[in-house]
Amino acid sequence: MTKIVYFDVQQDEYDFLKKENEGKYDYFLVEKSLNDLEKLPDEYKDAKIISCFTTSRVGKEVLKQFTNLQLIALRSVGFNHVDLDYCNEKGIVVETTPNYGNKSVAEFAIGLILDVCRKITLSYIDYKEMKVNPQKLMGFELGGKTVGIVGLGAIGKEFARLAYGLDMKILGYDIAKDETLENLYDLKYVDFDFLLKNSDFISLHAPSTKDNFHMFDEESFKKMKDTAIIVNTARGELIETQALYNALMKKEILGAGLDVLESEETISDTDYLVDINRLNDCALKQTILNTRLQQLDNVIITPHIAYNTQEAINRILQTTMHNINSFEKGITDNNVN
Repeated sequence: MTKIVYFDVQQDEYDFLKKENEGKYDYFLVEKSLNDLEKLPDEYKDAKIISCFTTSRVGKEVLKQFTNLQLIALRSVGFNHVDLDYCNEKGIVVETTPNYGNKSVAEFAIGLILDVCRKITLSYIDYKEMKVNPQKLMGFELGGKTVGIVGLGAIGKEFARLAYGLDMKILGYDIAKDETLENLYDLKYVDFDFLLKNSDFISLHAPSTKDNFHMFDEESFKKMKDTAIIVNTARGELIETQALYNALMKKEILGAGLDVLESEETISDTDYLVDINRLNDCALKQTILNTRLQQLDNVIITPHIAYNTQEAINRILQTTMHNINSFEKGITDNNVN
């Protein structure tokens, strides 16, 4: 019987995974993330398949401990937390769960824009502390404003639909053009510089790749309107943290809504408290800056939860089991290598 180990298993995933695996696979449901801080239990080492979320760090040192691994079934669309070079070298297939959170993430991005420009969280905090200052809490409407969308894949397209419904003017930047978006939502494809200079809001929906690493750097922020708000529900590595912090402090942009951060795992993962030496100088700097960002009134930071709806989680689980069942039949679906 095929052995599968599921890592990062949340309480609301147990029943589904038990039902889908019971009597079919030799399976383990593990709450902890997969990482290289602890030695892998012997009973997991001969697993043919492992499944995990982005909170696991699936590096070479972890993967070397598995003796029979053939498939990594990710419960995420992102895969930058996996050592693909090692997987390719060893013939380990890596599969993702695409298109599970299109609506969830796009809706959350709109929520972040509304929160920052209408100062919803700030007003809530002030009101709880019995402070009311209407002038301080004055915001502005979305209708008629221009939003620039960076990355027009499935999530970016859904975001465009929502922005169009809010009567926003839409600019798009992507390596490929989809003419249907131009017709449906009056979207205008532009180059990156034009988008930076002419957007009141910028929403990021691009993957993390070598080509777009730190695409929002010091020069990018200088080109943006000083009234602009940037929202990132994609990957933290798209934005250079130091450049963002400087732009906010210099008032080169108005605010930011961030569901993802560079080195975000150092805040949420308690393993870094167990072994603080894991923090290199770059990660330590980013962590300090992230903490500083959290203290700013014009910044909203959430803990990478844009995807986190009941509907999206159900789609993740269903696609994960489809990937695993198909792999066992000799069919490779949704692979990235």
